[in-house]
Amino acid sequence: MKCLHRPDLYTWSSFNPARNIDFNGIAWIRPEGNILIDPVALSNHDWNHLESLGGVAWIILTNSDHIRAAKEIVCQTYAKIAGPLAEQDTFPIECDRWLSDGDELAPGLKTIELQGSKTPGELALLLEETTLITGDLIRAHRAGSLNILAQEKLLDAKAAIASVHRLAQLSKVETVLVGDGWSVFWDGHLRLKELAATL
Repeated sequence: MKCLHRPDLYTWSSFNPARNIDFNGIAWIRPEGNILIDPVALSNHDWNHLESLGGVAWIILTNSDHIRAAKEIVCQTYAKIAGPLAEQDTFPIECDRWLSDGDELAPGLKTIELQGSKTPGELALLLEETTLITGDLIRAHRAGSLNILAQEKLLDAKAAIASVHRLAQLSKVETVLVGDGWSVFWDGHLRLKELAATL
């Protein structure tokens, strides 16, 4: 796993040839139990690294299309899973907790419920006000800028755009860690505002 902009955050990736981007998993390392977000498959090296950092207590899945390697990780650990409340009735795997707008799975990790993406109530996560972690709706196919999911995949384009504008109001965001593509490590709030201005 690669260290990110904070010593308690790591990422590892799986390249997707069809989209020509990486799919990213995020790990938040914390004494009370590590949290993985939208985890992709871990190599043996990454498994060993994660174990050396304390393993995993929770997995947060931002939407049902980001199940990724969650099942396999749960089978090999005692991790619990949290998913989006809006998908509770149709979610493809069992969850131990359901998250909706304003919830905090752990202190400092706030849930933001997005509307209009390709699944109902997709989650974004705000870590200590300055790091935004996104699932499908906001992504980055080119380094240094953000974009949104293709319009034909959106359930409701108007609601999706409103969700982006909502995130663009988070004035303390410095970093945007995306599930799909290139993360933004500086001026995250400005990149979100630039994205919102194009919609």
